[in-house]
Amino acid sequence: MNPTDLSSPPQPAGPGSAAGSPLSMDAVAASAEGPGAPAGIWGRFKDATRHPNGLTLIRVAIIPLIILLFSFPNRFLAFCSALLFSVAAATDYFDGFLARRHGKVTLLGKIMDPVADKLLNSSALIMLAAHGWAPAWMVCVIIGRELTVTGLRSVIAGKGADVSASPLGKLKTGFQVAAIIPLMIHFPLFGLDCQAIGMVLLWLALGFTVWSAVDYFIKFKKIL
Repeated sequence: MNPTDLSSPPQPAGPGSAAGSPLSMDAVAASAEGPGAPAGIWGRFKDATRHPNGLTLIRVAIIPLIILLFSFPNRFLAFCSALLFSVAAATDYFDGFLARRHGKVTLLGKIMDPVADKLLNSSALIMLAAHGWAPAWMVCVIIGRELTVTGLRSVIAGKGADVSASPLGKLKTGFQVAAIIPLMIHFPLFGLDCQAIGMVLLWLALGFTVWSAVDYFIKFKKIL
């Protein structure tokens, strides 16, 4: 057999070949971070918005910014804080939608989602009471109910029962959000008396708040 007929073993690619060309900086960075690593803070933020629990945490993270803006209650900043509050409240719908659509309903989500709602609404109500834009006694009743039901939900979760928000509880939260937005705007807007509209909605929210608390205790009295 002619030795020249034997196939020679593959040689390592030289520096001038395509396989041996230097890696680009993007490829080096991608390999260092890993295939699924988000690119920077913006990438991590977008990654969080794709997960229900990530949206819940974003809702909590927005609260300090709302408080900061609402600490200076002029017409412009009051409107900006109300707009930011609306965006934060809207994430409550989207995290539930993502959880149901992608099958990511978790015990953590069931517990954290209503807690995030309570933190958001309670913070806004406390600021409204501080500015005299909402009656302090109504704020005390609403927040007192939230703390009481949160404790009740912890007992229920500890005994293995379902702690998902009830339809009445979701209705209560909806009316609270609907009341807080015009109350935060406060000043007349497009000829509308936002303060008066907010007070009407706040009375309705107060009614649903007390009703949902009574409903919780009746529903789970056998567990307690």
